[in-house]
Amino acid sequence: ACASTLSALHSASHAVRGGECADALPMAASLKLSPLPTIGASGAGMLSVDGRCKTLDARANGYARSEGVGALVLVEWVTHELLLQGSAVRQDGRSASLTAPNGSAQRVLLLAALGRAALPPPEVACVEAHGTGTALGDPTEAGALAAVHGARTAPLTVGATKANAGHTEAAS
Repeated sequence: ACASTLSALHSASHAVRGGECADALPMAASLKLSPLPTIGASGAGMLSVDGRCKTLDARANGYARSEGVGALVLVEWVTHELLLQGSAVRQDGRSASLTAPNGSAQRVLLLAALGRAALPPPEVACVEAHGTGTALGDPTEAGALAAVHGARTAPLTVGATKANAGHTEAAS
């Protein structure tokens, strides 16, 4: 659900970097055509009561569902200065529930992406966070980022599109 575009991006970037194709266009669309998922998410207490996703904010109280399209053009760069040098996808591991993240699994995932990119953490300039806007998810994700990227001389910019556009779920 939340990682389908990430999975497409991960596969496409590996194909471009591995020479299987010169360019790729991973993308996904998310349309809210039925009220049932919104009713279910609301009943589970996952949605923000004021309809605003306050990612990485002490006032975080859930996410806001939205529609959208996510796409990224990947092309083979002759200079090898890639915007996306590495990626990783995995299941979050055992946790207490569907909405409870696993911090140690997130750290393993971050380290795997860095390993594939052959980058030490201090060379990463920015991270697009999952940024659920929940009191449980955001601190867990921030903790994993701090554990992996904490020892730095330059700041790490952390953003989350969900804070501005809402959670497009499949197109996140």
